[in-house]
Amino acid sequence: MEYPQRFIERMTALCGDAWEFSGEQPQRGLRVNTLKATAEAVAKAVPLQRVPFCEDGFAVAADHKAGADPLHHAGAYYMQEPSAMAAVTVLAPQPEERVLDLCAAPGGKSTQIAAALGGKGILWCNEYVPARARILIQNLERCGVTNAAVTNLDTGVLCRALPEWFDAVLVDAPCSGEGMFRKEPDALAMWSEDNIRLCAERAAGILDNAAMAVRPGGRLVLSTCTFAPEENELQVAAFLRRHPEFTLQAIEPPFGRRGFSAAELAAFGDGGNADLTGTRRIFPADGGEGHFVALLRKSGDAEGRRLPVFTDSKDADAVRKAMSEWTAVGEGVLCRFGEQWHWLPPALPNIQKLPLLYAGVPCATVCKNRLEPTHAWAMAFGGQMHRQCDLPADSEALRRYLHGESIPCEQRGWTAVTADGIPTGLGKADGRQLKNHYPKGLRLLNI
Repeated sequence: MEYPQRFIERMTALCGDAWEFSGEQPQRGLRVNTLKATAEAVAKAVPLQRVPFCEDGFAVAADHKAGADPLHHAGAYYMQEPSAMAAVTVLAPQPEERVLDLCAAPGGKSTQIAAALGGKGILWCNEYVPARARILIQNLERCGVTNAAVTNLDTGVLCRALPEWFDAVLVDAPCSGEGMFRKEPDALAMWSEDNIRLCAERAAGILDNAAMAVRPGGRLVLSTCTFAPEENELQVAAFLRRHPEFTLQAIEPPFGRRGFSAAELAAFGDGGNADLTGTRRIFPADGGEGHFVALLRKSGDAEGRRLPVFTDSKDADAVRKAMSEWTAVGEGVLCRFGEQWHWLPPALPNIQKLPLLYAGVPCATVCKNRLEPTHAWAMAFGGQMHRQCDLPADSEALRRYLHGESIPCEQRGWTAVTADGIPTGLGKADGRQLKNHYPKGLRLLNI
């Protein structure tokens, strides 16, 4: 791979001659989605090799075709660059916390946060680009996430509306992408020092907005997939000068290497007096592509601010009763948006000036004065539906279902289709066969 001469000069100034990594082979990775599956279940179909960046992260063969794997359709795992898992490991979300993923698409880190929350607390995902936000929603649904909200807003608008509400905020900042050159040739083609400066400026604004949303005592993680100090350690140093209410927390996980000190970065900019070595860098020699992570904590200690929350819409009790015919109905708030009912986590804020693209789980659609369960509900709660059609993950019948065909089924009524017990979709059975309701846009093109 040919790199721009100026990039080579910068990397040599940063790391000496040891920076060259063309001989290392990029790894493909997946993260087991513990909301729906175990590593043992996935390993039956996909050979796995553990990576150090996440407890549920693994390397897989370069030729693994996730799109053709029924377990991927079921949301049993998420394909993710191994070192990209490090940011959420450092953020360390805990059940019941309120967590904001401020630059969330396509959803790798959001679904990783969701797995850590275990269906408790709130995951707020924001993505400014509408098309990418739609992909994010698809991935949340596939992975069975039940406690998320998705917005498509300027980060300043969002964070001003939810001041000091979050326990943890992740900024996976848009960056120059130097760490992904080997996997994304477009990033290499677009490289320039001007682009580094533009990316650093943009990320600085996002970080300033993120700071507003962190509660006292809460934490903020910056992650990038670039080597550029201006977007990494020097970005952190500048943030600390602007925000003395934050301190840098040293990261000492079993992966990567320490960040560079201000003295080591003198050729790139002013690192100030902060001990920037507490940040974490990952190079290809560490087992993944290039990544950077910094953990910051806000001074003080206070619970997130109280905000108004969603409450049941009119006729919610009647909807609960109707839903009980095809599923077990647990704790949650039922709200109607247009012709669709959503099952919302009880603590989800209802802020009028924050339009939601997605919230909770779409559970039922109104069709000619009757309710029909949704694919999203089956993906999240199929294991709690009264009627289930469980198929072996490697079976011909499951592949036919994913292809959009009807399959034999002895159940009657709305039925969840599961793959070795993992919710995969939905159908309506008549005692002999199951009419397919797997979404057309997700179906296998051939079997």
